[in-house]
Amino acid sequence: MNIVLVLNLAGLVLIFTSLFMLVPFTTSFFIHGEDVYALGLSFVITFFAGVLLYFLTKSQKKIELKHRDGYAVVTISWLLMSFFGSFPYMLSGACLSFTDAYFESIAGFTTTGSSILNNLETLPAGILLWRSLTQWIGGMGIIVFSLAILPMLGAGGMQLFKAEVPEIGVEKLRPRIIDMAKSLWYIYAGLTAVLALLLTFAGMDLFDAVCHAFTTMATGGFSTKSASIAYYQSGTIDFIITLFMFLAGINFSLHFYALRGRFSRYTKSSEFRFYCSVVFIAITVITLNTMQSGQSSLADALRYASFQAVSIVTTTGYATADYEMWPVLSQMLLLCLMFFGGMVGSTGGGMKQVRIMLMFKQAYRELYHLIHPRALTALKLDDKNVPKETLGGIWGYLFLFILISVIATLLMTALGIDIITSASTVISSMANVGPALGDAGPTENYAALPAAGKWVLAFCMLIGRLEIYTVILLFMPIFWRK
Repeated sequence: MNIVLVLNLAGLVLIFTSLFMLVPFTTSFFIHGEDVYALGLSFVITFFAGVLLYFLTKSQKKIELKHRDGYAVVTISWLLMSFFGSFPYMLSGACLSFTDAYFESIAGFTTTGSSILNNLETLPAGILLWRSLTQWIGGMGIIVFSLAILPMLGAGGMQLFKAEVPEIGVEKLRPRIIDMAKSLWYIYAGLTAVLALLLTFAGMDLFDAVCHAFTTMATGGFSTKSASIAYYQSGTIDFIITLFMFLAGINFSLHFYALRGRFSRYTKSSEFRFYCSVVFIAITVITLNTMQSGQSSLADALRYASFQAVSIVTTTGYATADYEMWPVLSQMLLLCLMFFGGMVGSTGGGMKQVRIMLMFKQAYRELYHLIHPRALTALKLDDKNVPKETLGGIWGYLFLFILISVIATLLMTALGIDIITSASTVISSMANVGPALGDAGPTENYAALPAAGKWVLAFCMLIGRLEIYTVILLFMPIFWRK
């Protein structure tokens, strides 16, 4: 691995991160916010750290980016972004400790949405905007953004894209990776702008609409209100956000084709059909279950079930109801939906719908072979054979997901946290959802957890956002050998 090249590119990412800090700084400057100094100083520190790192590691000769370099750039960049992204929280006094500030920052960049902040309404506007913006940056990925505007990466840029976006289902929208990254960001930014306008028309003020548009399209879930979307008590707002959460959970390449008039790509995608089926079944079961318990009417049950099911399955994490008051069946179903996540190529977290779907197909094929042992069957995805290597990677991913979740849960319980809170916060962090059960339910946050527990969950957020392999590879001795 070429550590000089890795640090050089990480420096560029820090420079871009600092430029994003100018957005909340400018906002705070014009409204004379009390956080203008904290945001300005954070920008200066981050910008000069990025410039210094970039020029100290700059090489005169062009070096191609290798696979291992790509994995290292993504992981190191996320760690550095989260570190420098914590400065606004510390310097403004929003967080009193580095642990809390880093937790809030990495929860933003990984689009997890787990928060330690209370009384959000009392925080300065610049800090609230920075929280939302970190999720928007992390949603499509700062690395993909870098690819869109850094032609100097050339063909090696694909290694960064592969390190951040799983290879399953990744389609070349354009012949060149840079054009593909630009297309994804145009769609991402366009949908964000449309959502902000719709939320404004629906009754939100412009600031809240922009912040929620950032975190909805990123499937992040940070809100400007402590009560999340429940604060607005608006069926119209609930419907709009539900729709855009659903869109954000779809592979963005399908949106690209739809904009070119090829709407049939939605129905031709088996993962999209599976995704719709999962959402429909979850909404139906939760609606009937909450109605059966006598807690709400059909209209209310359908409204809250739709919002919460889509929020959890896309790993957004917004809340319009305290689902811990729902029947146990509904709670367990929401916990299961955390595993599913969005489609591959979406901003959603979780295991991704295509992996779950292929595991179902593989399980069915194994049962079929028990009945017909001589039969020759091929496992297909959209009429294309799925290689054994891909299936092996999926099962390896599932094993690591479960293993890390179990180890992290044991560590949390060792800190004296009850099993419900421990297990659900770990799963929520691994799937980048945000709210969990127990002491970290939809009406609470993560502030009461011990500092060590926050670092465990921060690690879970990172490996969940970067698809496990990208981070775990860095802990293998063979990765560092020449």
